[in-house]
Amino acid sequence: MSLVVDIQKDFGSFHLNVSFESDQGVMGLLGASGCGKSMTLRCIAGIVKPDKGHIELNGRTLFDAKKRIDLPPQQRKVGFLFQNYALFPNLTVEQNILAGMCREKDKTVKQQRLKELVERFYLTGLERRRPAQLSGGQQQRVALARILAGDPEALLLDEPFSALDSYLRWQLELDLMDVLERFQKPVVLVTHSRDEVVRLCRNVCVLDQGRSDPPHSVQALFDAPATVAACLLSGCKNLSLAKPTPDGRVEALDWGVTLTCARPLPEGLTHVGVRAHFLRPVAEPGENVIPCRVVRVIDNLFSNIVMLATPGGSEGQSLLRLELDKERWEALGSPRELLLRVEPHDLLLLTS
Repeated sequence: MSLVVDIQKDFGSFHLNVSFESDQGVMGLLGASGCGKSMTLRCIAGIVKPDKGHIELNGRTLFDAKKRIDLPPQQRKVGFLFQNYALFPNLTVEQNILAGMCREKDKTVKQQRLKELVERFYLTGLERRRPAQLSGGQQQRVALARILAGDPEALLLDEPFSALDSYLRWQLELDLMDVLERFQKPVVLVTHSRDEVVRLCRNVCVLDQGRSDPPHSVQALFDAPATVAACLLSGCKNLSLAKPTPDGRVEALDWGVTLTCARPLPEGLTHVGVRAHFLRPVAEPGENVIPCRVVRVIDNLFSNIVMLATPGGSEGQSLLRLELDKERWEALGSPRELLLRVEPHDLLLLTS
C-alpha cells in the first residue's frame, strides 16, 4: 500500500511543487496557511489537474502528465474529508452514508454495511436527522462513515479539526485515531498544528510557499529540522541569523555569541535555533553561555515565559524566549539578568 506524489502546478503568482511518498500510516502535510497543503490534496483527489508530474496509488497511475493519464475523481478510490465535511444538506444521516456506496449494487450488502458504520461511528438514533440537526462532531463522524462506505484505498484529511472547539477537537482526535488504526492504508493529513502531527502522524512533509521539503519521521522534525520553515513549524521560537566560523563553530549574529555545536555544519547554513525549554540557567560564564537581560516575564498557566535581550540584539529585537516551571523561576529570585547555557547537541543548524 503506497501513495506516490510528484507534481507541479503553476497558478501564476503561486507555484506548487510537491513530492513525497506515503505507505501504510499517516503522512502529515505541515505548513502555514496558503502554502499549498489543501491544493495538494485536491490534485491527488482529481479535483485540480497538475501541469506536470505523476500520482500513483498502490501501483495504479492516477495522473501522469507525460502519458496524458488523468483519472476522474470517482475512479481514483480516494476518500476526501473536506474542512466543512461536504455533507448533502437535504439528505439524512443514513442517506449520506449510502451515497458513499454508489458502486455497490446489492441492497442487502448496502444495508448491512450501513448498519455496521452507524454503530461504529456512534450514530445510532441519528439516522433520520439531516446535517443541520447535528453537532460539528456528529457531522464529522457522518462524513467519515460516508467516505469509508466506499472502501477507499487512501484517505485525504483536510484540517479535520479546524472548525471545532478545543474540547470537541480532542474528543474527535481520539475517535479519528481509532479510525486510522483500523484503516491500515495510506492517509494524508493536512494541518498547521505541530501537536496534531505529533499525535496522529508517523511521517511528515513540510510545505513552505508551495514547495515541499523531503519527508522524514515526525521525531526527526523536532530533533533536527533542516530548514528555517521546518524549524518554525515545529514550534521553535528562538532563531538567529548565523554563519560558520573558521574553527568549525557557529556565530549567532542576532544573539552576539559564538557557539560550539555537536552536529556537522550543513552546507548553506543561514540560521541557528534553540528550543525554549533547552535553555538552562547557569551560575558562571563559559562555553555556549549567553548573557541575557530580562525584558519581560509572562505568567503562563503552568510555567513562566521569560523574554530576554542578548548582546547581539536590542530590547525590541531578537529576544530569546525561556520557559521554566513556576517553582524553578521563583527559586531564581526573579533576576534582572541571567546566564543561559545551550548544550552543543541542542543547537539546530538550519538553511533558508
